[in-house]
Amino acid sequence: MVVTFVLGILIIPAIVINGEFSDTHDAKIDLLLKKLNKPAVKSIKSPYGGIIDCVHMKNHPIYDHPLFKNHTIQMKPSGDHDKWNNDTLNIDDESIVTQLWTINGKCPQNTIPIRRTTREDILRAESIENYGKKYPNNIPRRKPANSTNEIHEYATLRVNGIFRGAEAVINVWKPYVQMPREFSLAQMWLEAGPPSNLNTIEFGWQVYPGRYGDDNARFFVYWTADGYRSGCYNLDCPGFVPVNQAYVLGEPIGHVSTLGGQQYEIPTTIWKDPRTGNWWLKLNHHVFIGYWPSILFNHLRNGATEITWGGEITNYRVNLQHTMTNMGSGGFASEGYERASYFRKLKIYDECNTWKPIHDRVPEYFITQESCYNIRYAYETDWGDYFFYGGPGRNLYCT
Repeated sequence: MVVTFVLGILIIPAIVINGEFSDTHDAKIDLLLKKLNKPAVKSIKSPYGGIIDCVHMKNHPIYDHPLFKNHTIQMKPSGDHDKWNNDTLNIDDESIVTQLWTINGKCPQNTIPIRRTTREDILRAESIENYGKKYPNNIPRRKPANSTNEIHEYATLRVNGIFRGAEAVINVWKPYVQMPREFSLAQMWLEAGPPSNLNTIEFGWQVYPGRYGDDNARFFVYWTADGYRSGCYNLDCPGFVPVNQAYVLGEPIGHVSTLGGQQYEIPTTIWKDPRTGNWWLKLNHHVFIGYWPSILFNHLRNGATEITWGGEITNYRVNLQHTMTNMGSGGFASEGYERASYFRKLKIYDECNTWKPIHDRVPEYFITQESCYNIRYAYETDWGDYFFYGGPGRNLYCT
């Protein structure tokens, strides 16, 4: 009886402590959800199951940032912004990707659509503190190729110089991702600064089950001003300023390319506003999605010094074997159109404020493991500078 009584005394405090820990953890999640999910003027159910909140501009997430308490939101690029509405990319409108959430409604005037963050979204992260962040470490694009010790793997093309913008037509697929914490993406990077204090702005599509809870391809933006120690995806911290009602960051893409079938694309332009210095994101010829304010950065305030296009995956080995996560379509570059993923119409906006093709810049490949994922670059009149890229991951030669 005495032994039982003593054990009871010991166990009860443990239960209380665990209960308090659970309550504290739940309270932190609730606080984060309240911070991320702004009051909605209207809410719309996405066909994919999520909720799109129409948030009034006065409650814009950018106002949570201490630098932007009195920020005047720029609704469109300054000056002669019509010059950015040209159709030089020559895209068939039927191939341009869309989102389907608007079939259930549209947001009212003076609001922006924002994907609602759920408790499940936060719980899928390794910790509350890491929610919305990239893992600091593992950005090996400046390290030698054929390194097998990194989690992140790449098949990319890049140019160096001084740039005010970049452009590409990005082919969209829905690659297989083996494990929830792995991802597969295609994107543009605009960078400046040393690795320890790297400034980068990024846009593309990704399949990331560990973040979104499914295997749908989704638009995303990312930024960092300090070598990935801080910064975040989409609107998980204040930084990127969305202003349009056409697209929702983090929401699934309505259609993706198929083997031997219809190819879907995202015409993408990122450039530096000559008056404000803000970095604008434009899709599909004329849709101004939003901007990264210049004041977020130190090095990117003066322009980008490196532009990269291509694919990235994360490889968390299973039983010491390479992941089977696909990059792009899952096909190698040699498989070509309708079977391999591609970027085309690559252009840079140079220091003289002129759009130019990239082949005069002698672009460089970066391939971490060519037997797993590769890339082939070329130029021709209709597609301009372009490349096919990707691969299946684990195969006979990629182990």
